[in-house]
Amino acid sequence: MTAMAANIPQVALRYARALFDLAEEAGETGRVDEDLARLDAALAESPALARVVASPLLDAASQGGALAAVLEALGAGELVQRFVQVLARNRRLALLPQMIAAWRHILAQARGEVTARIVSATRLTKTQQKTIETALAEALSGKVHIENEVDPSLIGGLVVTVGSRMIDTSIRTRLNTLKTLLKGA
Repeated sequence: MTAMAANIPQVALRYARALFDLAEEAGETGRVDEDLARLDAALAESPALARVVASPLLDAASQGGALAAVLEALGAGELVQRFVQVLARNRRLALLPQMIAAWRHILAQARGEVTARIVSATRLTKTQQKTIETALAEALSGKVHIENEVDPSLIGGLVVTVGSRMIDTSIRTRLNTLKTLLKGA
């Protein structure tokens, strides 16, 4: 199990694996991925929708009805619509964001892709992302997908995390190391 998968509840992984198997069998992994991406974006953009999904106070029929309307508006395919209804009936909708993360992880593994988390002081340009992506793909012998986060406290440089491996070339870390060395001198 990868480090990313270790952070996802087992039940979310099981549901995502079942959805992946069904999508693969139906030849709809691309469609399901697009539908889940739109649903994930809707959850991120609408606190009200996120509350409906997470609320233990709403009954399964209310949650299922609300999500059916949202999925209809998003133009989601039948497989994702049925999947979400099963989650509602089984009272597992609160785990939907983790299931979507698990789906992405499973799909990336199936495609032979690796996700690299890059933290930088400023947002990377497309050229910088492409250069890093190419270098990592060569080093890891496979496809690499980059998730860029910004942390101005790094001052400069990068912190690259791939699985359980981390390379920290940030100026903040170099300054902290130098400070520690100077204290010991």
